[in-house]
Amino acid sequence: MKRRKTKKIMVGNVPVGGDSPVSVQSMTNTITKDVDATINQIKELEDAGCHIIRSAITDFEDAKAIKEIKKNINIPFIADIQYDYKLAIKAVENGADCLRINPGNIGSERKVKEVINICKERNVPIRVGVNSGSIKKEYLEEYNGVNADSMVESALEHVRLIEDMGYDKIKISLKASNVPLTIETYEKISKRVNYPLHLGVTEAGPIWRGTIKSAVGIGTLLSMGIGDTIRISLTGNPIEEVKVGREILRSLGLLEEGIEIVSCPTCGRTKIQLIKLVEEAEEKLRHIKKPLKVAIMGCPVNGPGEAKEADIGIAGGQGEGLIFKKGKVYKKVKEELLLDELIREIENL
Repeated sequence: MKRRKTKKIMVGNVPVGGDSPVSVQSMTNTITKDVDATINQIKELEDAGCHIIRSAITDFEDAKAIKEIKKNINIPFIADIQYDYKLAIKAVENGADCLRINPGNIGSERKVKEVINICKERNVPIRVGVNSGSIKKEYLEEYNGVNADSMVESALEHVRLIEDMGYDKIKISLKASNVPLTIETYEKISKRVNYPLHLGVTEAGPIWRGTIKSAVGIGTLLSMGIGDTIRISLTGNPIEEVKVGREILRSLGLLEEGIEIVSCPTCGRTKIQLIKLVEEAEEKLRHIKKPLKVAIMGCPVNGPGEAKEADIGIAGGQGEGLIFKKGKVYKKVKEELLLDELIREIENL
């Protein structure tokens, strides 16, 4: 898959854009000034495979907390700022690796300039965030409402303002909750700038529905070569966002890390408890970082034949199953021992 080449920036120690891997982001849902809770959640997200974390900075206590949070985490920290330019400055002073701001909400050019100056001084990039609910009135009027053109032009105005102040460490997000609008908007902006793009379907909804909307929207754009970093916006535990984001990347060959499980949907030929087996395997193999394709199939018909491209797999039978590697049968194992034996073989690969 050919990816669009963008300008590379650094968010902390994570490269975004250029030929860098697509990174997965999430956002804490703790009160940021509750340092212990925020650190604990970020560590859980790190363990789940999150590359970059963002937190809401709503007051000076939140901004002050960044310093202590940064001492205890391993991934870059983005400060999400709304309206108050002084909070943006304080967040950078306390170690934020990136700012998420909408320059139009910051206020006068003088205030924006002060934010840009400290970002220049500390080499902190800025994510210009525009969504379908934050389009400037003049563009809504000029382009007849919320659409790709009004969103793109609104974002470009903010980008030009930052560029005119002599700064170009920028990434851009243009999110909508409507999937076709999201796709069209990112397509249009990708033809106008070479800044890295942060993909997302905003306010995607609860986990099941939001996962589908995000997979369709973000997956479509990534398959077109558009996108440098992603965040899945789900109403739920942010760990689910990371899991979904990583799986979207893995499905497109953009993440070569961890186990990819392929399994059949079951049918009348299935003689083992395949659904339970797959659920247990998914949980027990989560810690493995080595990129492997593991097949868990319900019968020999769908086993070594259809799943021959898997690095290793099992195919169920009547009270037993086959373990195969690259399509070749390796051994026969009793059903109750199948998962333990599969895990043992994977750990020895």
